[in-house]
Amino acid sequence: MLFITGSMNQTQQMHQISTHLNDFDCWFSHLFPDTPLLKAVLKYTPVANGTVLANHFKLQAENYMRLHDLQIDFGGEKNQYDLVVNCTDMVVAEKFRQTKTIWVQEGMIDKRTILTGAVKALALPPYFTGNTSLNGSTNVCDIYCTASVGYKNHFAKNGTDPSKLIVTGIPNYDHQAQYLNNNFPFRDYVMVATTDMRETYRFENRPAFIKKAVKIANGRRMLFKLHPNEKVDRAEREIKKYAPAGTLVFHNGNTNHMIANCCELITQYSTVVYTGIALGKKVHSYFDIDELIRMAPIQNGGVSAKNIAQICRGYINFNGNKGDFLKTFTFQAEKEPYFEMQYA
Repeated sequence: MLFITGSMNQTQQMHQISTHLNDFDCWFSHLFPDTPLLKAVLKYTPVANGTVLANHFKLQAENYMRLHDLQIDFGGEKNQYDLVVNCTDMVVAEKFRQTKTIWVQEGMIDKRTILTGAVKALALPPYFTGNTSLNGSTNVCDIYCTASVGYKNHFAKNGTDPSKLIVTGIPNYDHQAQYLNNNFPFRDYVMVATTDMRETYRFENRPAFIKKAVKIANGRRMLFKLHPNEKVDRAEREIKKYAPAGTLVFHNGNTNHMIANCCELITQYSTVVYTGIALGKKVHSYFDIDELIRMAPIQNGGVSAKNIAQICRGYINFNGNKGDFLKTFTFQAEKEPYFEMQYA
């Protein structure tokens, strides 16, 4: 099996899935360009610098893999693979189009835009959207593992064959209650989780966002958790200028623990809003809150990786035509005995 990695969240998810497949020969590759166009964009322009294709994401992912003694095969060159597990279906190597493939949802999907519709209508490569709005909606993989029924319906509505979609939950967002027990020293603040829009060449009026957050906080203590990709010095200057004295700012640390200890959560376009929803926090987002609640990843006590591994095991061992697998396979979702399904 070859697991395709991207961000640290995607990399950790793939690692978790592989731990339930120790009887298979598991390898890992960071997401790689395999077309002349993508290679040229990556080599000659800064356009991809804020994406998981960029070198610093590859370095982070491969450092993690080495730390955990995982087998690395960048570009999938060393072996002939029987199954490829993808973290995105917006960039799927042509050489794997005949191989058995599974897609695993990472987290939040960006809003569709006018450009999304144009890219879809003109059959352009999905990465031309400049965001993740088509991730999960290209229908190029054989099986799609989704976070929730809400997301399953979303992907089906936007182009992926409903018969390919299985609600498994997603690692890292399926057991948020565990974060309530933590040693983060601060509590009862209004937390603001920012997004790397500017670093990924999208417009953001950060001063206006900070002012809006200050208004929501209404005199309560504030804590800002910066996105890992952000330019820290710039972000800290802006917060110091527009937020009250005593506002806490973190660019490292456990975001989930910070959310667990907050009294209210303000986000932009961040998957961490789902942590707030799962923990019963009042949340704010650029997305519609009711829609977020419908889409929120199921909370299954942390067994999503095992669910996905079950599908990987069944599919790699299936000897028939690829299209027949889901007609015969019965998915039995794992459940911890103490757990009651949420958001299903």
